[in-house]
Amino acid sequence: MNIVDAIRAYQDDLIAIRRDIHAHPELGFEEHRTSDLVAAKLAEWGIEVHREVGGTGVVGVLRRGNGAASIGLRADMDALPIVEATGLPYASTKPGIMHACGHDGHTTMLLGAARHLAAAGTFDGTVNFIFQPAEEGLGGASAMLDAGLFERFPCAQVFGMHNRPGLEVGAFAIKPGAMMAGGAFFDITISGRGAHGARPEDSVDPVLAAASIATALQSIVARNVKPGDPAVLSVTGLQAGSAYNVIPETATIRGTARSFRRETMQLIEDNMVRLATQIAAGFGARATVDFRFLFAPLVNDPAATDQMVEAAVSLVGEAKVDRNSKPVMGSEDFSFMLEARPGAYINLGNGEASAPVHNDRYDFNDEALPLGAALYATLVERTLPRGAAR
Repeated sequence: MNIVDAIRAYQDDLIAIRRDIHAHPELGFEEHRTSDLVAAKLAEWGIEVHREVGGTGVVGVLRRGNGAASIGLRADMDALPIVEATGLPYASTKPGIMHACGHDGHTTMLLGAARHLAAAGTFDGTVNFIFQPAEEGLGGASAMLDAGLFERFPCAQVFGMHNRPGLEVGAFAIKPGAMMAGGAFFDITISGRGAHGARPEDSVDPVLAAASIATALQSIVARNVKPGDPAVLSVTGLQAGSAYNVIPETATIRGTARSFRRETMQLIEDNMVRLATQIAAGFGARATVDFRFLFAPLVNDPAATDQMVEAAVSLVGEAKVDRNSKPVMGSEDFSFMLEARPGAYINLGNGEASAPVHNDRYDFNDEALPLGAALYATLVERTLPRGAAR
C-alpha cells in the first residue's frame, strides 16, 4: 500500500478533525481550543508535546533511531475576521470569524502526517511538527522564533505548505528563490486645522493634503523602484470627517506595500515618509507615517525546493508538479522561518472550482488532506532515511 492510500484509510478521521476546527475558528493568538485539539491528538499518537511556544503555538517532537539529523514541518492555525457565507453544515459557529484561508486544512494535514509517521514512519532522526499561531499579519512566526523555536527544537531544514484555489486537487506548485512577496501595512495620519466648510480660509485642510499624498504615493513604484524589481503599493483607505459642512482636524490614509526584496521595501518606506511629510508641510499640515513590515519575502532554498519537488513527484507524477510556478504578490509569514533556516514552501491544489482564499464562500477541499499529509510524511522519510551515513 502506498503512503497516500495508507493515509486515506483514516481520511474520515482527518475530515472530522478539519471540519471541527472549521466550525470553531479562532483568531491569531486566540487559538486555545485549536491548540488543545492539536496537543491532544499528538499525545494520543505518542508524540512529545510542547505548549505555549510563542503564545498559543504547539510543537510536537517525534524521534526515531539514533540519527542526529532533524527536520521541521509547519502549519498555521488561525482564522480570519470574516462572516462565513458557505451555508455548510460545519460552518463557523462564531459570528464574524471563519477559516477563509484553509488553515484548518493545513493543521489537519500536518496532524495526518504526524499520525502516519508515529505509527509507520520509517525514518532516522527527529521531526518537529510546528503548529503556528497568528499567521494573518499578527506575527506568529516571529513570536515562535523569539521564543527560541529553533534553539529549543533544532531543525536543519523547515518546510511549509499552503492550498491554492484554482489548482486541481493532486497538483503541486513551487519555485526556487523568491516565491511570495514581503508585505507591509501603513497608516499615514495628516493633522491640520478644522473649520466650517463655508470658511476654508480658516482651515489647514487635511483632506486636501491626504488626497494629494494618496496620488503622489503612486509615483514611488513608477519612479523610484527599478522596472525589473516587482513591487506594489496600494492605498486601500482614506478616512476624514463625518459632516458635510465641517473641514476636519485630521485625515488618515492606509494601505499595503509588497516587494520581493527587503531593500525594495525599505526604499518604499523611505520615499513614503519623504512624500507624506513634505506634501503635508506644503499645505501647512503635518503627517506621521506608521509603516509596519509584517512579512519578509518568502525565499525557497534551491536544494530544499528540489527535495520537496522530488517528494511530490514520487506521489503524483512529474506532470502534476509545477517546478517553476510564477511568484505572487501575496505574503506569508513562514518567510521568517525560512530566513532563519533553509527550507521550502509549496502550494497544493484546492480544486479549480474553489472560491478564492479570504473569501466568505471559501472552503478547504477535504480531498486534498491525504495528499498534503502524504507529502509531509514522504519528505521526512526521504530526507531522514534509515541506514544513511551520519
